[in-house]
Amino acid sequence: MCRNIKTLFNFEPPATEAEIQASALQFVRKLSGFARPSQANEAAFQRAVEEVADAARRLLVSLHTQAPPRDRAVEAEKARERSRVRFADR
Repeated sequence: MCRNIKTLFNFEPPATEAEIQASALQFVRKLSGFARPSQANEAAFQRAVEEVADAARRLLVSLHTQAPPRDRAVEAEKARERSRVRFADR
């Protein structure tokens, strides 16, 4: 599950709200062990997603770097190449 959590810092354009929410959802799924919580746990699950997303937003705003922003297309191509190399033997 956690492989879907992507680095969100230092990209141009900055991380979108949808990307932050998706990362928060994946994080809470991993912590809880639930892909979809039961009705009894739904409120706690959703509250946790919102709290993690809020923390992620605050973190991203407070981080600073001297490095130039990364390009999403370049990073995506690097990931595809790593995948090709990793799964080439299979």
